[in-house]
Amino acid sequence: MSALFGTDGVRGEFGTDPITPENVLKLGWAVGSVLLKHQRGVNPQVLIGKDTRISGYILESALEAGFASAGMNVSLLGPMPTPGIAYLTRSARAAAGVVVSASHNPYSDNGIKFFSSDGFKLNDELIGAVEAKMAEPIRCVPSDKLGKARRFPDAEGRYIEFCKHTLPYRVTFEGMKVVVDCAHGAAYSIAPSVFRELGADVIEIGTSPDGFNINKDCGSTSLDAVQAAVLEHQADIGIALDGDADRVLFIDAKGQVVDGDQVLYLMALFEESKGRLGGGVVGTLMTNLALELALEEAGIPFIRAAVGDRYVLEKLQENNWLLGGETSGHIICLDKNTTGDGIVAALQVMRAMQSQQKSLNELTSSLSLFPQTMINVKVRRGSGQAIVSDTQVRTAVDQAEARMGRAGRVVLRPSGTEPLVRVMVEGEQAELVQNITSELAGVVEAASERLA
Repeated sequence: MSALFGTDGVRGEFGTDPITPENVLKLGWAVGSVLLKHQRGVNPQVLIGKDTRISGYILESALEAGFASAGMNVSLLGPMPTPGIAYLTRSARAAAGVVVSASHNPYSDNGIKFFSSDGFKLNDELIGAVEAKMAEPIRCVPSDKLGKARRFPDAEGRYIEFCKHTLPYRVTFEGMKVVVDCAHGAAYSIAPSVFRELGADVIEIGTSPDGFNINKDCGSTSLDAVQAAVLEHQADIGIALDGDADRVLFIDAKGQVVDGDQVLYLMALFEESKGRLGGGVVGTLMTNLALELALEEAGIPFIRAAVGDRYVLEKLQENNWLLGGETSGHIICLDKNTTGDGIVAALQVMRAMQSQQKSLNELTSSLSLFPQTMINVKVRRGSGQAIVSDTQVRTAVDQAEARMGRAGRVVLRPSGTEPLVRVMVEGEQAELVQNITSELAGVVEAASERLA
């Protein structure tokens, strides 16, 4: 991945490099300049949407100025979930879509990510061209070629209709009581409307953004509020989105958490039973081993990608499959949208519940997730890859996996943002898992000192 772009665009604390108004203005100009080389006609259109962070106003304006100076017209969507921006970019035949969001991070962070005209994230070739352009000084197009800006008409309504149309026309959720936690984020107005228009009785929380409360004690990163609401209102399901609504976690009627691995399990079995799965399922290195074994028993292929929905998507496209996701709740239904979509994933889960006349707990109870323990070991910055490749470390990992047998797994992963090596162990026996995790963390610490 490039120096500027991570696995999910450009992200950081607002006001510090690279998330400053100056950098973001230049980023808009650079992306616009690169895209113009691939477009026909005059002043191609780019869509800009955002979540509810206070810094979104400034960054939206900076991007608008950057794109216009490169000669691109700008359509402003206002608060809009990331998957909604991907959809509207395709629907409007725009040259690109831009998301101003730091997803599940606190309000003090922000980020920029891009979709190409097909609704997929920018490929490595375009990213490389943008980084090269960022090294040049800004050169505005002549005044007669400058772009213009406008508000995009009925962006919310169009995305709401898209979400509803991912279900068959006659599907209704009348009689279902749903708690929807929008994390005071981009879906605060849209998500409750989708579920209400489909007939559900909706209790909404996390729908009063003030610029500072996005993801604060709510949403998919803090489930206490939605759990309490489900139990208080005796709801059938709780739906917890994150700040940009590209990920979702669930609470069943008993107040128990249902994570992305369990969602993939119930969706895969349901779609396979209807002949619609279209192949296998893609998870990540962190996907619980129990899911892999359960899908194998059901005759459903499963493969792992690197951590990040970008890599899940790549594996889906390579195999021409439709369903993949992460434990954290990024669920990609590639026959519905081109990126993780929390609202669409929730609709598919509710459809499976309704179609089979089973509760969420009943649909997931046959999957018993293995105990999973992780320790973050501090290492010297830049040394993580050398440590996980060290011969003594690899030998210790092989021995640990031999002790657990087929029902156990070890993942050593250098952090992409911090000087850490993440030591994750999972298996059927919780005590053994904890012991092995501690032992391997010690091996990693020793290797860090030895290789310093």
